[in-house]
Amino acid sequence: MPRFAMKIEYDGGPFNGWQRQSLGQLTVQQTIEDALAMLEPGPHTLAAAGRTDTGVHGAGQVAHIDLVKDWDPFRLSQALNYHMRAAPVAVVACAKVADDFHARFSALERRYLYRILCRRAHPILDKGRVWHVLPGLEVPAMQAGANHLIGHHDFTTFRSSLCQANSPMKTLDEVTVTEVTTPSGREIHFRLRARSFLHNQVRSIVGSLERVGAGHWPPDRMAEALAARTRAACGPVAPPQGLYLTEVRYPVDPFH
Repeated sequence: MPRFAMKIEYDGGPFNGWQRQSLGQLTVQQTIEDALAMLEPGPHTLAAAGRTDTGVHGAGQVAHIDLVKDWDPFRLSQALNYHMRAAPVAVVACAKVADDFHARFSALERRYLYRILCRRAHPILDKGRVWHVLPGLEVPAMQAGANHLIGHHDFTTFRSSLCQANSPMKTLDEVTVTEVTTPSGREIHFRLRARSFLHNQVRSIVGSLERVGAGHWPPDRMAEALAARTRAACGPVAPPQGLYLTEVRYPVDPFH
C-alpha cells in the first residue's frame, strides 16, 4: 500500500484537539479521516507528528496515511481539501513517501510558536489566535529566565499531570523570546525547538515566563522551578489559543 505524507494547516479553535475522540467530538484527525473515507472505503487512521490540544493551531503539522490507490499526491490533496472545505483545515502539501517513513517516529525536531498580544484593547482580528496580555512584559527578563531551561533536564515542573510520556527528561534546544511589531500592536513571540515535548510543556513554560515578564518572578525563579521537579512550582499554564505547531523536521524533507 502506498504511503503518503501530508502537511496540514488548521485553526484549532473549533476542534477538540487533534486526536479522534471516542465520544464523537469534532477533532482534526476525524475531519481528515472522514474526508479520506469519501475517497476510499475506510476505516482510516492518520499518524501525526504531534497530538495538539484543544484550541492549539497547526501551521506545519505532518501526518501520514496508507492508502490502497496509488494517488497522484497533488490530486489527493485537492480531493481532501474539497471534502473538507467547510472545516478550518487544509492539506497544504502532499507527497508519496517510503514505507518506513513515520510522521511521529521519523521526526528529528518539532518547532512551536507562542504569540502574546500586548495591548489594552482586546483582540478582534486575532481573537482566538493570541493570548491577550496588558502591556508591560519585559522581553530581556523573559529571555534570561528562558535560558535556564535550554539543555537536557527533568521537566516534571512543566509537565501536565495527564502526560503519558515514559520520562520527564527532555532536551530543549531553543527558547527564544522576541518582540514583534504587527498591525494589531506589540506581540511577544516565544519560539521553542526540541526533538519532542511533554504534554503542556510549551504552555507551562510560556505561562511561567509571563510571570517573569510581568515582574512577579525574577528570572532565576525559572531555574528554581525547574530544579523543584514538582508541578506546584509551575506558573499558570498559558491558554491554548496562542500556540502553533509551526514545523516538523525529518532527515529528508518529504515535501521537497
